Amino acid sequence: MANPPERREYDIDIPAEVEPGTYADFASIWHTADSFVLDFAVLKRPPKPSVGEDGSRVLKVPTRVVTRVRVPPSQVFEIMKGLEKQLSMWERSHGVKRRSPEDT
Repeated sequence: MANPPERREYDIDIPAEVEPGTYADFASIWHTADSFVLDFAVLKRPPKPSVGEDGSRVLKVPTRVVTRVRVPPSQVFEIMKGLEKQLSMWERSHGVKRRSPEDT
């Protein structure tokens, strides 16, 4: 029996219309029984104070989803590892960005 390859490398081809990418201000992440869903969204206009259904004060942030990506559960850990690796490299290159209290 031949020795199996040590690792898998993907040769990724990006279609020209996708190559520029799509800007998103944030992502909403949720799941179903068979997939994780990442909704990437942009702000439509500035946030506006409002009153919630229960009478509480809320800050309404009008947004629009620019793309939705469905990922099988088996890939979630790989995505997390890839994000951690890229974030660490970015921090080494650009310094650590501190989160503001408003971001939590």
